[in-house]
Amino acid sequence: MSERFRIGDHVGWNSEAGHVSGRIIAIHTQNTNYKGYTHHASPDEPQYEIKSDKTDHVALHKGSALRHLDG
Repeated sequence: MSERFRIGDHVGWNSEAGHVSGRIIAIHTQNTNYKGYTHHASPDEPQYEIKSDKTDHVALHKGSALRHLDG
């Protein structure tokens, strides 16, 4: 099972554009349609909705793709 995160946690992940950071704004525990794609989620493997620190971009990622950041 992936690490658990909470709303408000500051996290980082790798993207095509390099390292990105943001704050978790929602946690999805059921399959979620977002930007025309179904993101698979369950209570054991949630999808985390994260707003970028530098832009208004919002991304969904599983916990295995994320790491805690300070602050």
